[in-house]
Amino acid sequence: MEIRVVGNDAGEKLSILAGTLARLDRAAPEYGVGEYNDFNTFYLQAASGTSGGSSGSPVLDIYGDAVALNAGGSTRAASSFYLPLSRVKRALDLIRRGECVPRGTIQAEFEHLPYDELRRLGLDMSIETKMREAFPASQGMLAVRTVLPQGPADGSLRSGDIVVSIDKQPVIDFVGFEARADSAIGADLRVGVWRGDKAYETCVRVQDMDAITPHRYIEVGGGVVNSLSYQVARSYGIPAAGVYVASSGHVLSSAGAWRGTVIQTVGSTPTPDLDSFARAFAVLSEGSRVPVRFFTLEQPHRQKVAIMSVDTHWHALRMATRDMHTGSWIYGDLPPPTPARAIEPQTAAVGRLPPSLAPGDAVWPSVVLVDFHCPYLVDGMKDTQFSGPGFVIDKSQGLVVCDRDTVPIGLGDVHVTIAGSVVVVARVRLLHPVYNFAVVQYNPRQIGDTQVQDLKFHPEYLSGERRLAQGDAVYIVAVSGDQSPVVRHTRVASRSMVSTRECLPPRFRCMNVEGIKLNDHPACQGGVLCDDAGLVTGLWTSVASQDSSHKDTTTMTGFDVCLLSQTVTALCGSDHCPDVRSLDAELWTIRLAAARALGLSPARIRQIEDACGENPRLFYVLGILSTETQASKLLHTGDIILEKNGHLATDINDLGAIHDDKLVRLVVLRDGQETALDVPTTPLPSLETTRVIHWSGALVQLPYRAVQEQVRSMPSSVYVSCTLYGSPANCYGLRPGMWITEVEGRSVATVDQFVAMLEHMRLDRSFDSQEQSASNIQTARYVRLTVVNKALVSRVISLRVDNHYWPPWELIHDAATPCGWKSIQHI
Repeated sequence: MEIRVVGNDAGEKLSILAGTLARLDRAAPEYGVGEYNDFNTFYLQAASGTSGGSSGSPVLDIYGDAVALNAGGSTRAASSFYLPLSRVKRALDLIRRGECVPRGTIQAEFEHLPYDELRRLGLDMSIETKMREAFPASQGMLAVRTVLPQGPADGSLRSGDIVVSIDKQPVIDFVGFEARADSAIGADLRVGVWRGDKAYETCVRVQDMDAITPHRYIEVGGGVVNSLSYQVARSYGIPAAGVYVASSGHVLSSAGAWRGTVIQTVGSTPTPDLDSFARAFAVLSEGSRVPVRFFTLEQPHRQKVAIMSVDTHWHALRMATRDMHTGSWIYGDLPPPTPARAIEPQTAAVGRLPPSLAPGDAVWPSVVLVDFHCPYLVDGMKDTQFSGPGFVIDKSQGLVVCDRDTVPIGLGDVHVTIAGSVVVVARVRLLHPVYNFAVVQYNPRQIGDTQVQDLKFHPEYLSGERRLAQGDAVYIVAVSGDQSPVVRHTRVASRSMVSTRECLPPRFRCMNVEGIKLNDHPACQGGVLCDDAGLVTGLWTSVASQDSSHKDTTTMTGFDVCLLSQTVTALCGSDHCPDVRSLDAELWTIRLAAARALGLSPARIRQIEDACGENPRLFYVLGILSTETQASKLLHTGDIILEKNGHLATDINDLGAIHDDKLVRLVVLRDGQETALDVPTTPLPSLETTRVIHWSGALVQLPYRAVQEQVRSMPSSVYVSCTLYGSPANCYGLRPGMWITEVEGRSVATVDQFVAMLEHMRLDRSFDSQEQSASNIQTARYVRLTVVNKALVSRVISLRVDNHYWPPWELIHDAATPCGWKSIQHI
């Protein structure tokens, strides 16, 4: 039969492809384990070469009548596969009459085998003869391929059984079997089979397919769980029961319960279904850590137990139930975990290292483990979980320093493990805007009498009077991947500027600082450099960046402890964050030979040589980090900085991060001439992002510093840092890295103006998804946005607002709350 497939092949509108039906009895195609796969049906096949975009398109004969629906195709051939219309027409007729479509199942998969294969399975010739006489056009019969454990057919049918009859009536194909099952939901079918060399008849109770099709789900901690569906269970050959993780989110991922796992217990409560799962969460305490037992679909025989952090304050905890008449999902709030209990101090013994690991024994009482989980991918994050060592710098205030590869942003949950035994909740106190370290703070009352110690700094190295130099002997005291101590004696190999690339998406990168390389350093997560007495002279940290292909990289690099001096003094002494300022320029070294070629005078060269000794060098402006500040308008790319406030600028620590000076006087070499500039410095926040707005699945925030360095100018202050999968923003073309400049033709230059526009739309009933009429449903929910990308190219997109599934809200930093953030709902 000649056919035509009318569809949108490969996204092209109204494509018409030709073909000839080659098979009417092809097995249903397999699209992969865990994917949606049809079964218990024939497919039609033709070489029409359809591709994505034509799924569901009608397959027409030469008279224009539909004979099938396009359903799939092969990636290795031109073959296309079509679903027959027999069962489709039945469902359509029932829907037209306003009736439900019954679907019965016995949780068994069948395959249609030719008679020669059936004979090898033991089919008696007398049965084959009768079937050929009754169905002369058929070339085979149904055989049981698999039976799902604990399903209705389990124990009654076996793989390899040949189906002969149902309720004493011969059955030869899928349509006949499905018709019988659909009409007998809740009743028993008498299935006659041929097994080996004997005939058997067994009774199988027909189950309602809707009963094992998820019609509820629970949103918990940004993740989604639902009852394990028949489709997924069939793919892996496991019972169609249990709580399936469709999306792990923030809370379940803390235990490693990723998508594709089945939760068995939460705490000590078994969770065979959604209701028990909801009850298990209701008795937990917010901020607690509980064991979770689960297994993965790939290895259902192997159970896993992990610790889950109950941090549900970032997301709604609710159950959605499908309305069978409208198709909508109706939400209902679930009882949240009980409020966090009063602090109960926990005391642990701090382990002492043996003498063979000296001087690590002087450092180890200060070592802790820091875990950081971010609930949303803001500030350029691509991962949500980070872990690394930290070091107590003030035990009386609970201050811990770690690198920014461990705590990269301020929005998230922090847990500090002390003495390998006590886990306490902390929050981000400071993210240094220039150097590669962060400070988190826990309540010291939580650790009782645990004898942690402040990290002991070498006073001369902390003040900057001395610094590690090439060839110096040092000890590295670090933490290995399994949290055990690593101590090694080595030497400083070199000192050089830290080089990092601009990241995609933009995120913090360490720059304008010297790093320390060691001759022989062990594999570790991080640590400190110290002398033989255990006095710390440097930090050993992980520096995050990306390669030329924008793949994430990390490099272990040491830093002088004098970079911590201002922070230690400010936080430990007066309990406030230091005033850090910037010239808004990325600096790099330039040798005197290159500076001479650019016009540096011989007198200035002699002055620099006398001051620097063996390694004379200067710093020049490699790039401007922000085009919106006063400093960026005064400094130019290529400027060589000669002096700062009357002193030679030969130390990068004097230029990379400036403390307290609101105005600095620089002398720069520009176009062969020395020029004096009074440069206002730019204040840098201790927590860069303090506000995040969610709207229609887009996370909007102020453009942070890493964004500013990658654009020529800022189109607005409304920056899209992330779009959530499946949301209107994700589906209608609003991408991370865009700026919103107009909403419905109105300018939104600031975040406050954007929030005000959201409030205006909330009060406008035409944007209420519950107040739609038949006449305006096609247009009322759409919003016109003018967006601008990084290349400053603007375009207009329309986005369909859906406040039912994607309600607007915002997170605002609030030091008075336990997690440091508060949530505001806008509906």
